[in-house]
Amino acid sequence: MFTTRPEILGTFGVVTSTHWLASATGMSLLERGGNAFDACAASAFVLQVVEPHLVGPAGEVPAIFYSARTGKLEVLCGQGTTPAAATLERYRAEGLKLIPGNGLLATVIPGAFDAWMLLLRDHGTMRVRDVLEPAIYYAQHGHALMPRISNTIAGLKDFFETHWPTTAQVYVPGGKVPEARKLFRNPALARTWTRVLKEAESVGADRERQIEAARDAFYRGFIAEEIDRFARNTDVMDESGTTHRGVITADDLAGWSASYDKPLTYDYHGYTVAKAGAWSQGPVFLQTLALLKGMDLTGVGPNSVEFIHRVTEAMKLAFADREAYYGDPAFIDVPLAHLLSDAYNDERRALIGETASHDLLPGQVPGFEAQVARVMDTLERLSPVSAHGSATNEPTLADMRASAKRGDTTHVDVIDRWGNMISATPSGGWFQSSPVIPELGFGLNTRAQMFWLEEGLPGTLAPGKRPRTTLTPSLALRDGKPYLAFGTPGGDQQEQWQLLFFLRHVHHGLNLQEAIDLPMSHTMHFPTSFYPRDRKPGHLAVEASFGPEVIEGLRQRGHQIEEVPEWSVGRLTAASRDDDGLLHAAATPRLMQAYAIGR
Repeated sequence: MFTTRPEILGTFGVVTSTHWLASATGMSLLERGGNAFDACAASAFVLQVVEPHLVGPAGEVPAIFYSARTGKLEVLCGQGTTPAAATLERYRAEGLKLIPGNGLLATVIPGAFDAWMLLLRDHGTMRVRDVLEPAIYYAQHGHALMPRISNTIAGLKDFFETHWPTTAQVYVPGGKVPEARKLFRNPALARTWTRVLKEAESVGADRERQIEAARDAFYRGFIAEEIDRFARNTDVMDESGTTHRGVITADDLAGWSASYDKPLTYDYHGYTVAKAGAWSQGPVFLQTLALLKGMDLTGVGPNSVEFIHRVTEAMKLAFADREAYYGDPAFIDVPLAHLLSDAYNDERRALIGETASHDLLPGQVPGFEAQVARVMDTLERLSPVSAHGSATNEPTLADMRASAKRGDTTHVDVIDRWGNMISATPSGGWFQSSPVIPELGFGLNTRAQMFWLEEGLPGTLAPGKRPRTTLTPSLALRDGKPYLAFGTPGGDQQEQWQLLFFLRHVHHGLNLQEAIDLPMSHTMHFPTSFYPRDRKPGHLAVEASFGPEVIEGLRQRGHQIEEVPEWSVGRLTAASRDDDGLLHAAATPRLMQAYAIGR
């Protein structure tokens, strides 16, 4: 099969990410003797600089990784929790029905930095300097600004200059939109990371002590103090149409740390897929596999009407359960064992017919009837039905044409020569989310917009709670051995594009690049996770490259088709390791930015 790029093959190491500079940075650390965890962290810090419209230093990151040293598969949870003052009463007093998608009220504790430092301390081998220096270099000396970033800034220039002047100082310097493919610098961010590095190295040469000092500088030092000062004293315009101050404090940051979780897994046709728990949307992937396990996907073509119809309808059912049941397990009971059971999915599978469903149909789990009723009532009142051509989700692709106000996400996969493997999805804190804190060179995140301001829901706002993030890296074992790391940006579409990739690889024998290059689709049938939480019943976006026959066939099945340009859907990357140590890597050609490197 013809592919847009070769599938990369090697034995020493592979790095694939959503920007070539991040991939090159990760590979450089492998070349210097670092492992997959060192490389992934360094790549992630570079992404904060070169894709600032998609991720920032105050964002969050979940990762799934396998350590060859420990023999364990773990989830790294870098998803921050809500501040202590983020209460229903406080937010309702602001006159809000939904948490705005930008500004300061949607901020949770920044989780990514502590997560990378925790991973570096426990599983990496290199120093803080090694993983921060590449990001400092690009922030200080500049990087070629991608056209997409320049266009996003242009669309927000008036807003920044009128309402977020500190952002305008960085991204509209001298009142001019930075030119595409010209050098762009963020000296304030370079100074911030340089100071973190200086404080880390001030404690001596011990690597672990340096890492702990870096964590202190962010969460108990000058960064936390600047975040507190800015949130406490700055009135910020947001999507509600009014100004608000933040509720996050230095005490919130001081009391939080990243953590490790046990992954949720599901066995499917010789593969074991590992995902983060119900504080993410990861179980949707596994629920969809449980529904599809009883269907023949091998006998239908990977681009066929039948294949796309079955996968789409299964995903609609799984996403309906996401709305009804998922949330932070530290606060609510999530019946995952029941949702993944054969009996439950045998019953749910019978709902998948020959025509597209236009109804949101969560399953019934004994003891949860009242909760599901409250969820459905809330969605009926507060989740608007949108026209099928509009887009309010995190836009990775065609959505970007409709709105410049949303950010998105990035992704990194790394496998090294020792068999360490990691899949990470850094996001949040993009420059559209919250004004730049001038002393730091970056703004805060807006992940709290995923909470509801209604009582008794899985996603009800509460202090110290993790939002149900859309960020969802993936790792799969084959015959019990770590095999495949993969993921994509894309908000609510992340699971959908990953599923198409994975199923085509498993059922049709396509290599990583072949599976990524095939036409992609997704549905926005269910409520989005982002303000204003709208939904499009029966919606199905399909790349034009499916061809008129398949697209018309899906339309005849009752899908409300949104045809989008070819090569416009998804930013998948993937890496795998065979039993003999041969490594594979691939990256999407879509948006001409992701890149796979290896040798």
